[in-house]
Amino acid sequence: MTPAAAGGPTILIVGDSISAAHGVALEDGWVARLRERLAAQGYPHRVVNASVGGDTTSGGRARLPDVLAKHNPAIVVIELGGNDGLRGQPLDAMAANLGAMIEAARDTGARVLLLGVRLPPNYGPAYTDKFTAVYEGVAADYDTALVPRMLAGVGERREHMQADGIHPDASGHAAILDNVWPALVPLLETPPEATKNQP
Repeated sequence: MTPAAAGGPTILIVGDSISAAHGVALEDGWVARLRERLAAQGYPHRVVNASVGGDTTSGGRARLPDVLAKHNPAIVVIELGGNDGLRGQPLDAMAANLGAMIEAARDTGARVLLLGVRLPPNYGPAYTDKFTAVYEGVAADYDTALVPRMLAGVGERREHMQADGIHPDASGHAAILDNVWPALVPLLETPPEATKNQP
């Protein structure tokens, strides 16, 4: 688990290998870049990266209570589901797990941001469309902030991806942060005056 700077409200990232910066230097991952952007723009928040490579929504659901108790976050960012889809796991179970994680985070007083992903097209439109709809449905059911495609502008561009075609490279991680940032800013408890009116 990545250490966080002392002080300030905590943003907890619960994700899989993408948020764990698989295949790139930790400092090039989008979570490390988030930490830098928060500091540069004067936000007091610290970031705890509790992401685990290969994790699924069931794994995240199982370990979330302990992580919540340990870090008492103000904001929880959930970046899970990609491995459920890649393994063809039941989508109703994925939705239930995401919903349970949102409820668990909110029970501690945390705000929640859900990050969605899309599956490669070789999984077929019937499954991939239903998979994408899980994030939209869960976000609507729980009135949760959502980034529908955290890899928008990344996954479809080979120059932003590693050779495996699944994980972003350093430039891809920079784009991920740009995708996540607009949805995260409204959840920050005390935005600095300099950034209150930015889009």
